[in-house]
Amino acid sequence: METTIVALATPPGAGGIAVVRLSGPESYPIAQAVFRPMNEEKRVMEAKGYTALFGHFIARGKVLDEGVALFFRAPRSYTGEDVIELSCHGGMVIAQSLIEACIDAGAVPAGPGEYTKRAFLNGRMSLTQAEAVMDLISAAGRQGAALAESALNGALARQIEGYKQQLVQLAGHLAAWVDFPEEDVPALEDDALRQTLETVLFGVSRLIEGYGAGAVLRQGVDVAIVGSPNVGKSTLLNLLAGFDRAIVTPIAGTTRDVVEQAVMLGGVRLNLFDTAGLRETGDVVEAEGIRRSRRKLEEAGLVLAVFDGSSPVTREDRELADACKGRRAIALVNKSDLDQQFDETVLEGSFARVLRISAGRGEGMAQLEQAVEQVLGVADLDTSAPCLVNQRQLAAAVSARGALQEALDALAAGFGLDAVSVCVDDALAALCQLAGEDASESVIEEVFSKFCVGK
Repeated sequence: METTIVALATPPGAGGIAVVRLSGPESYPIAQAVFRPMNEEKRVMEAKGYTALFGHFIARGKVLDEGVALFFRAPRSYTGEDVIELSCHGGMVIAQSLIEACIDAGAVPAGPGEYTKRAFLNGRMSLTQAEAVMDLISAAGRQGAALAESALNGALARQIEGYKQQLVQLAGHLAAWVDFPEEDVPALEDDALRQTLETVLFGVSRLIEGYGAGAVLRQGVDVAIVGSPNVGKSTLLNLLAGFDRAIVTPIAGTTRDVVEQAVMLGGVRLNLFDTAGLRETGDVVEAEGIRRSRRKLEEAGLVLAVFDGSSPVTREDRELADACKGRRAIALVNKSDLDQQFDETVLEGSFARVLRISAGRGEGMAQLEQAVEQVLGVADLDTSAPCLVNQRQLAAAVSARGALQEALDALAAGFGLDAVSVCVDDALAALCQLAGEDASESVIEEVFSKFCVGK
C-alpha cells in the first residue's frame, strides 16, 4: 500500500459540505499542495493528529474554495495510515476540482471499499468488523443498524475468538497425544472433551439460527399482499404506506399488476407487493397480473393473505389458505367494522397468526406490527448480541458446526482420538475462515467489492 488514495467520502450532489479523504504515506505532502492555512504561521506538514486547520483550497494555482482540513496521524486513524479529510462546500464542481487537484499532486483514485480494506490489512479491524461497516451503511432500519453497530464494535469477532481459543487448546492437546505417544501425554477425559465440543457447537448453532432474523433486520423482507378481488389489499397497502400508492375502487380487477412500495413497520423494512386479485378471468391482461401474483406469493419472505370478513368463505379463499401452508404467512380478515360472515376455521393450520382488521378505518395495525415481528422472528432479537451478517460468514459457521458434530459423533462411536482431532482441526479452520484470519486474496476482494467508493 505505497500509494496515497483520494475519494469523495460524502454522497455526491448538492449539500452543505463535501468531504474529500486522503489516505496513504503521501497524504501530508499532497494536502500541503492543495491546502493553504489561513494562519500563515501554520504548516500542514507539522500538523498533529486530531487537529484541524482553516484555510483555502488551491487548484492549479488559484483559490478554489475555503474550508477545513482535519488531520489524523498513523497509526491512529481509520485506515491506520496518515489520513487527511478536506471539508469544502458541497456540490460536485468544487469537490471534483479538489479531487483532481489531489490527483495532480500525486494521489490516485480510491477503489470501492479501499479505505476499509486498508483498515483491515493494517490490523485496525477484523474482517467481520469490516463487513459490518457496509451493513451499517445500508441498514434498512434502526434495529438493523443496531445489529451492524454491534458487529462493528467486535461482538462477533470476540465470540468467535473465544470459541477458537477453546478449540486451539483442545487441538493442541489432541495433537500432542496423537503425535508424541512416547512423551506420556495424558489423554483427554471423554467428559471434558465432550463438554468443550458441545459448548462450542451450541454457540455456533445459536449464531446460525439467528442469521435469518438478523438478515430481515438488516435487509428487510419482501411481503406479498394476496387475496381475492375487493378484499382490501390495495387499501391495506395505502394504509401501511401512509399515502394513496395504489388505486382503490369497488370494481373487481382494478389492480392488474404488482404494485411495489417499501415501508417501515416497527423496526422492520417491508418491501410490499400489492398483487392482482386471485380469481378466474377471461381478461388476458388481468390473467397475466394474476399469474404474477401467484409467482410473487411463492417468492415472498412473508405473505399477508387478506380475506373479506363481511362475506362468506369462497373457493378462492380456501385455495389461498392451502397455498399458504408451511409458509411464513399471516391471515388478515379485513372489514371488521362490517357484519361478519367469514368462517375463520378454514384458516386453521395454514397461518402463523390470524387477525381481524379494518384497513379502511386503520384498525388493527398495532396487532399486525406485533404479528409481523413474531412471525419473522425479530420480536425478541437482542440487537447487541453477536450475529452473522452475510452468506460468507454463514457458510463458514455451517462448516464449523458440521465438523464439531462429526467430532462428537466420532467420540460417541468410540473412534480413536486421532479421528476426533481431525474434526477439531476442521472446525478450527472454519472458524478462522469466518474471522478472516486465513482469508485468501480472492475472498478479500469479493468482500470489499460490495463497498461504495469513499468508504
